[in-house]
Amino acid sequence: MSVPVALYPGNRTNRAPLRMLGPEGEPLTRRYFSQKTGKDLGDEDMARGFEYDKDHYVIVTDEELERLAPEQSRDIDLRRFVPLADIPPLYFDRSYFLAPSEGSEKAYRLLTEAMDKEGLAGVATFVMRGKEYLVAIFPENEILRAETMRFADEIRSPKEIGLPEKKKVPAATVKKFESLITKHSDKRLSLKELKDEQTEKLLKLVERKRKQHKDIVEVDVPEEGQGQVVDLMAALKKSLAGKKRAA
Repeated sequence: MSVPVALYPGNRTNRAPLRMLGPEGEPLTRRYFSQKTGKDLGDEDMARGFEYDKDHYVIVTDEELERLAPEQSRDIDLRRFVPLADIPPLYFDRSYFLAPSEGSEKAYRLLTEAMDKEGLAGVATFVMRGKEYLVAIFPENEILRAETMRFADEIRSPKEIGLPEKKKVPAATVKKFESLITKHSDKRLSLKELKDEQTEKLLKLVERKRKQHKDIVEVDVPEEGQGQVVDLMAALKKSLAGKKRAA
């Protein structure tokens, strides 16, 4: 059965972007340079290499990477269904929403309700920007959510972290911690509490300094023979506004 869907990002970043500036307030740009000569390098001077041993590389060309790339496809290849509870959240990487395309609303609804009833997730693959991703698809609030998944060798085990030897804790200490947990427990999580307080503080700091005309930098950017004054605060607000509109 084919169910046409549209893919939408499930999250966005609202973090305030900060640029690195030079001594005269000019924006800085990162460049590749040779560690041996210190010379800046262009694209024609560079190649990709896989370090198979310290300071020993195998060169991989763009043509070889293109041959290894998966075939471009707009299909999400749903391979099998598994219990959603069997997929540890640690394997989830990036969230997307799958919305029904025009004409597929009925099939989409039937699939969503069936998966929700059985507590199932679909394991699928899809290609995006020349890379194949493993993805888990499952219903949530009457819409299908897709989570790109990390591969097994990308997950660290608790044994790798290491824990100190388990020691016996006095009963009075255990009771004290239980009381503290009960005191600070809520029946439900309020999503309004999940705020980026650091970014809010940063924007307030920037706005306060802008109003005080403190640490303001105006950069002359030549464009078609004329100079243009860049207001860093205005650019910041414009960037954030653009992200909100795009979302």
